Amino acid sequence: MSYEKVSQAEKIVVGTKQTVRALKEGKVQEVVVAEDADPAIVDKVISLANENNIPVLKVDSMKKLGKVCGIQVGAATVGIIR
Repeated sequence: MSYEKVSQAEKIVVGTKQTVRALKEGKVQEVVVAEDADPAIVDKVISLANENNIPVLKVDSMKKLGKVCGIQVGAATVGIIR
């Protein structure tokens, strides 16, 4: 389900740094986090999303998430832009 949301989204940001930046700018409507990502990497994104009342969706695989985003490597986080 969440993979579909990412693939159908008009605009996304891929990766932890870009997601954090977009969250701080108030541009994100939902965050997608891969469950197999390193918690040390994704915890900042999750806590920032929670502070801003942004829904956090979880998917099982970084590799699949990266593929849906059109990149050759895994993606730990994706921000769906408003």
